[in-house]
Amino acid sequence: MTALMFDKVLIQQLAAELHASEKTRVQVEHFSKRYPGMTVEDGYAISRAWVQMKIAEGRVARGRKIGLTSRAMQMSSQIDEPDYGTLLDDMFFEPGAIAFQRFIAPRVEVELAFVLKKKLEGPHITVDDVMDATDHVQPAIEIIDARIEQFDRHSKAMRKVQDTISDNAANAGIVLGGRKVSPREVDLPWVGAILRQNGVVEETGLAAGVQGHPAIGVAWLAMKLAPWGECLEAGEVVLAGSFTRPVPAKIGDQFDADYGPLGRFEFQFI
Repeated sequence: MTALMFDKVLIQQLAAELHASEKTRVQVEHFSKRYPGMTVEDGYAISRAWVQMKIAEGRVARGRKIGLTSRAMQMSSQIDEPDYGTLLDDMFFEPGAIAFQRFIAPRVEVELAFVLKKKLEGPHITVDDVMDATDHVQPAIEIIDARIEQFDRHSKAMRKVQDTISDNAANAGIVLGGRKVSPREVDLPWVGAILRQNGVVEETGLAAGVQGHPAIGVAWLAMKLAPWGECLEAGEVVLAGSFTRPVPAKIGDQFDADYGPLGRFEFQFI
């Protein structure tokens, strides 16, 4: 890891801004614009501080999400690896009605979730290790959001990856549905999905879009956590990364996620 540029006071201050933004639904300006020396590690430190604030209020960590897994997204963000955030208990939604007021500017992504039965820990983790540690894989929708505005209100410049990382890798919600399958029961790169919004096909994709195989990102994440003294625990849910572009959602929108043999489920923002 590279050194942090921010001190603990500033990290706590910026985490508190994100915490307030989520509660008030008023976005904050780019941290990277206010602090041009901000590093990726500063972003992760802010994200961790924010998660700790939530845990202090009674939330429980239930897993992780991996973002920026496709080459196109990495190139647009000018990075060469994914990012990650934390899933908390109040981010999990059942198919059906979801309160739009929970979010600021929600967008919907098609993913696969890995639910672990064994711990993944250490600097050397393989895809086979991930497959062996996984109890089941399940269709999932990630709801991403932006407590830090996506585009600067003045210059219209897009936020930088440091901003996205500090914003818990843009995570806000997860909807699990469809069939639970053993990771070796299906050819995971060939798992496909069709996402309909109000009856219109908005996105289609294959899980191979996630670095060739969705388990690759899970292995990467376990290794990235090691220098922080963290790991992926048994029972945790890991969102492996989107294999479609994010689809903006508004109140009243009905979504239909069809994973073919792995099942189909619907949800609506009300």
